[in-house]
Amino acid sequence: MAAPGWLTPRRRPATARSVLAGEAAAEAARKSESESTGDVPEPEFPVAGDTRAAAFFDLDNTVMQGAALFHFGKGLYKRHFFERRELARFAWQQAWFRIAGVEDPAHMQDARDSALSIVKGRRVAELTSIGEEIYDEYMADRIWPGTRALAQAHLDAGQKVWLVTAAPVETATIIARRLGLTGALGTVAESVGGVYTGRLVGEPLHGPAKAEAVRALAAAEGLDLARCAAYSDSYNDVPMLSLVGHPYAINPDAKLRKYARDREWRLRDYRTGRKAARIGVPAAAGLGAVAGGTAAAVAIHRRRH
Repeated sequence: MAAPGWLTPRRRPATARSVLAGEAAAEAARKSESESTGDVPEPEFPVAGDTRAAAFFDLDNTVMQGAALFHFGKGLYKRHFFERRELARFAWQQAWFRIAGVEDPAHMQDARDSALSIVKGRRVAELTSIGEEIYDEYMADRIWPGTRALAQAHLDAGQKVWLVTAAPVETATIIARRLGLTGALGTVAESVGGVYTGRLVGEPLHGPAKAEAVRALAAAEGLDLARCAAYSDSYNDVPMLSLVGHPYAINPDAKLRKYARDREWRLRDYRTGRKAARIGVPAAAGLGAVAGGTAAAVAIHRRRH
């Protein structure tokens, strides 16, 4: 004899309203627990109207899936800027950074020289125009929505938001503009008369150089770094993250995850079932880092003013 219908459990798919009801119930439970235990609620952040605060976002694997420089390289290959053999070499260099997780100086120097040799003798205006097309082709659909929402929260609070990346400053500026951000700090390639020379100004904007760039920009903009936020996926960006009052680990690699947890930094991970990957460009140190960071900050500040 079959059980009455009202005794038979029925599985119904969750509707938008049921999801909303569930989220509301969970939030109410958390609020009730906080009130009963006397916990102090977390203050609102970012603080609306605090114009002496700003946000600094790493690009590769923080705002965008993968490395901007590699996506840019694919676009240049499609436009016959270099041969298939060079593309394979470029891809291998990027894979080494991801898989090995070791920033070997020889590999780093080789990667930098390869990228510079590709643009040497080309006009800045030409590469900038092509960069706009490459963004639409390879980068637009690789933006992490979660990180984009964090950046928008700062913009909505009336604060400036900057990308800080080892990618070329021209590429970084295009991405920042497309996302509605304030601007970008990136690696500055030397140009004379609007033509790339194949040399850098200082060093790649990586590691300590990023911190120097943020420090220089903050001084030029009159920012209070203790009220600023920084976001990155990489342990290499600890110098930049440690510079601000509100550091965030976004899609962190293993070393940054541990470092952030030990210091009770906020973490966000927008990946689904994927191991953290680290994509890098040569680590800069000493005077090279200071020169690279200051050059990037001064270049973008002059461009805006």
